[in-house]
Amino acid sequence: MSDETVKLLIVLVYMAGLLGLGVYASRHVSDARDYFAANKTLGFWATSFSARATGESAWLLLGLTGLGATVGLHGMWIVLGETLGVGAAWLWMAKPFKRLTDSYDAITIPDYLEARFRDTQQRIRRVAAVVLVVFVTIYVSAQIDATGTAFESFLGWNYYVGALVGFAVVLVYITTGGFLAVAWSDVVQGSLMFVGLVVLPIAGVFVAGGPDVVVTNLTTIDPNLLSFSHGGWTTATVMSAIGGAMIGAGFLGSPQIFVRFIAMRSEKEINRGALVAITWTILADSGAVLSGLLGRHLLTDAGQSVTAVLGNGGQDVLPLLVAHIFPVVIVGIYVAIVLSAIMSTVDSLLVMAASAVVRDWYQQVKNPDISDLALTGLARKVTVGLAIAALLLSFTVAAVMPGRTVFWFVIFGWSGLAATFCPTMILSLFWRGLTRRGVIAAMLTGFACVPLFRFVVFEIPDVGPTLEPLTELPPAFAFSLLAAWLASVTDPAKTQLAAEVTAELREARS
Repeated sequence: MSDETVKLLIVLVYMAGLLGLGVYASRHVSDARDYFAANKTLGFWATSFSARATGESAWLLLGLTGLGATVGLHGMWIVLGETLGVGAAWLWMAKPFKRLTDSYDAITIPDYLEARFRDTQQRIRRVAAVVLVVFVTIYVSAQIDATGTAFESFLGWNYYVGALVGFAVVLVYITTGGFLAVAWSDVVQGSLMFVGLVVLPIAGVFVAGGPDVVVTNLTTIDPNLLSFSHGGWTTATVMSAIGGAMIGAGFLGSPQIFVRFIAMRSEKEINRGALVAITWTILADSGAVLSGLLGRHLLTDAGQSVTAVLGNGGQDVLPLLVAHIFPVVIVGIYVAIVLSAIMSTVDSLLVMAASAVVRDWYQQVKNPDISDLALTGLARKVTVGLAIAALLLSFTVAAVMPGRTVFWFVIFGWSGLAATFCPTMILSLFWRGLTRRGVIAAMLTGFACVPLFRFVVFEIPDVGPTLEPLTELPPAFAFSLLAAWLASVTDPAKTQLAAEVTAELREARS
């Protein structure tokens, strides 16, 4: 049996397992509440692993390992930012958010925002639904792109064939089992990702002959790899460190993360879930950066181009490193691990986007009398439609941007969701002065600023090259906060709304 056949068989077994989970979960899906929020029955283990698997995606296995190979320990600023972001989301925001969503009986983020701001005209819900559909489609297309890249790197498949296969499997199990299938599969996928990223650098150090050998050789290849400043603090490295750390801000209210808190069965699960989530983040993210460094040590020599050996942005370092140090059976398992990272994000995003269209727009705005049974069937159809749109977008980007990296593509989608929702979510929990007008201003500003900075500001001579290492998320996040404040303090309705919610927020934070 050839090596490629062995790897393919392992991947097929893994995919069959996911399909089985979808079929089994479908028996527990009877209405929209089940399909979109697992009927609020998740425990801390499922919630924490699902949140971490969804929050990371392909960029962790392919993008962050590639960054570790390219810039070395400078990539640890991302690990720091993610750890702080995950910790703050669980320990600072999850409990009041859970209390409020339970009191509102919300099952989606727009449900929560509409109830929190007494938006009887449903303007917030409409804006949120549109933004979710747009950036979720972009984010899912980035994951589909990564699927094709993974099959191409590990199995030598045609990029488009690999993307289609991964796309088809995810679509089947989420349309059958909904959010419950997503959560159960995420436990498996999150566990695979965690073990794979913890084991790989340990095995790599053993194969390399010990940490002293690794450090000595990396110093010869490029001493900047072992510097957190990547060779000295300049404007560019400071901007890059801030931009990397600010990626963690995306955990402070992104809908694909916070819908997990809605689905928890009780706020009593939060503290234990926080411990699991923070531990997962520290070990898995650090393992990704260190794996990239070990790949640079084992696979390149001084003076060699990283791109020539390890692919654009170093994103081929993981498959090459795994093939270098492990037998073919373990390589096959790592193929499944990479697919886990991708699929755990795609499934969550598609269910969430379907909820935005079906529940937040069609049911709540256009057709409030529709039955839950009819809504569930419509949700499955919308999920398929959104998935096809994301597939077409990913293929279009692949055709017109052959030099793209997984890291950039994913971070753009991540930044769009984070800049649109996170400032609003933070302020909604901790500032009683935020108004309906402030929410809409914040969301629209964050939504617009991400593409504005990426495609306009960063292209301006002199200014663009200086700001680009910062990435688009920090400025978009800041402008969204500013818009929320300005619109709220000038809103005539601010006094009345603040009076209504003061006691509500005080109780939620107690």
